[in-house]
Amino acid sequence: MKKTILSFGLISGLILGLFIIFVSLLHTGNMIWGYTAQVIAFSFIYAGIRNYRDKYNDGLISFGKAFRIGLGITLIGATFYVIAWCIDFYCFIPDFMEKYAAALIKDARASGLTGAALEKKIAGINKMGDLYKSPVMVVLFTYAEVLPVGIVISLLASLILKRKTPKPGLASMA
Repeated sequence: MKKTILSFGLISGLILGLFIIFVSLLHTGNMIWGYTAQVIAFSFIYAGIRNYRDKYNDGLISFGKAFRIGLGITLIGATFYVIAWCIDFYCFIPDFMEKYAAALIKDARASGLTGAALEKKIAGINKMGDLYKSPVMVVLFTYAEVLPVGIVISLLASLILKRKTPKPGLASMA
């Protein structure tokens, strides 16, 4: 099980790590690209669970074991993503949060918010910028970007791939 988690987690992590570096080099990207890359990378959760079930577990796997495999792959992939982002952020784009906060404030002003609502929105953006000055918060925010997607895909893959009884013909192939 550990070999499967490590192998598929490394593949997932490499995809996520390369994506974050690619996006920052091109200075482009948006939420659609980000979530698409996460779904592609985390599709290896499905592949890893299926590989373990069929290759090492005689075609059987419980939901719990499948989910543990999925979470392991998710954690490795997400950790690669966090490491890649931290290297990128601290070494190459340390002014990211200032630029991002300025863009969010500009969007808030353009959205038509006024008065107290606008001030509340700006205060929230500034608070987020202040939190991002802490390396611990950078890591936590970055994990928060990617872990939910991996957890959802782990749940779905576990539900789809769980099998309590052998598939006819599969056990005889081993």
